[in-house]
Amino acid sequence: MGRATRVITAAACLTVSALLAGCGVSGTATPGEMDVRTLDSGSYPVDRYTYDQRAESDGPLVEGFRMADAVVPSNKVDSSLLIGRGGIVLEDAQQVVSVSHLSASSRPVLENRGFIVGYAASGSDLPDKGDTTDPNSTAVTIRLLRFPSADAAKLAARELEDADFNVALDQNRKLTITDYPDAYAHWRPGVPNIGMSMPRGEFVISVFASRPKADEKDLVSWVKKALDAEVPVVDAFQPTPADKIDELPVDPGRMLARTLVPDRDDQQPDQDKFAVYGRTPLVMAAADQNERQRLVDETGLDAMSKADTNFVFRVRDSAAGNKLVEGLIDTLGERWERGSAPDKLPDTTCAQLKRPGGADFPNRCYVVYKRYVALVLGSSESDAKRKATAQYALLANSL
Repeated sequence: MGRATRVITAAACLTVSALLAGCGVSGTATPGEMDVRTLDSGSYPVDRYTYDQRAESDGPLVEGFRMADAVVPSNKVDSSLLIGRGGIVLEDAQQVVSVSHLSASSRPVLENRGFIVGYAASGSDLPDKGDTTDPNSTAVTIRLLRFPSADAAKLAARELEDADFNVALDQNRKLTITDYPDAYAHWRPGVPNIGMSMPRGEFVISVFASRPKADEKDLVSWVKKALDAEVPVVDAFQPTPADKIDELPVDPGRMLARTLVPDRDDQQPDQDKFAVYGRTPLVMAAADQNERQRLVDETGLDAMSKADTNFVFRVRDSAAGNKLVEGLIDTLGERWERGSAPDKLPDTTCAQLKRPGGADFPNRCYVVYKRYVALVLGSSESDAKRKATAQYALLANSL
């Protein structure tokens, strides 16, 4: 059983579109607001729109987006695990093995038991060293794996444990977890980590925890803490029936329709470029998950979308939106400084890297419109401002 590698936050994989030529925008003015028809937003489509397609063959992926809110960030396991290492949808059995680092022998188990989709998140109390956890850190990775039925999940949990245990059959030792008789756990004496699989309804909860020292009782206590945090969240989550997953809407709540893209044609669910999530992924990606969790709770954030290089967050109201912007800017760090916003564009704040170097997105702007907050990333100051202008028009037209 080896250490889990870093779970990369999906936002890091985004790519930027080319800067587009300018033109006017359509729309109507609401009393008391600016007439967005006067804004120059380039060739970005900013009229009211609806992505009304069903997920169809992308249903498992869309269900994976939903499952992000069924996995707790590590700070819920223990407040000391405040450094988010990211979250990711596990789209197939190979990705479960290669990204979340179950043993390779787990792949046939997943395939034979009808694995549908998964979600994994990880966190630590110390920053990573390169692409791996600091050996002096405590780190916890939780994987939630979906199967067609409770019976399939029960078989998969036992077989996943057997597959991982048998990798070092003569060295691994089985363990029990207090209060969780269905949990299968083991460790290798002298090695400071522990693996666990447990069925829960149609899911298998899989936990990997590592500590600075190899202590059996200590490792077991950390798995128990992970389950104490995760089980209630899984139990509260309503999975989509397996035979209805292809009917899931691609754009629940019209979040993607409010998110700026250069082209609306042929958009398909993609966890890096076209997805709707709940509130939890914003916490999982934070360098201080405790502070980010407070910000999410205080603003009432309940949904977020990502499309192309842009994001939209849904919060309680415009006051909460401004609070979210200030909180997000405060966490950017000393390498960033505030820049100028587009002329005459209300409730917009921009920031830029002090020393851009070779950064793909050295500029960004935050736009608040009623209960929506948009974040657009730009390859230059003019690019970010043009996107912010178009994004404001799109939000105004989308009511």
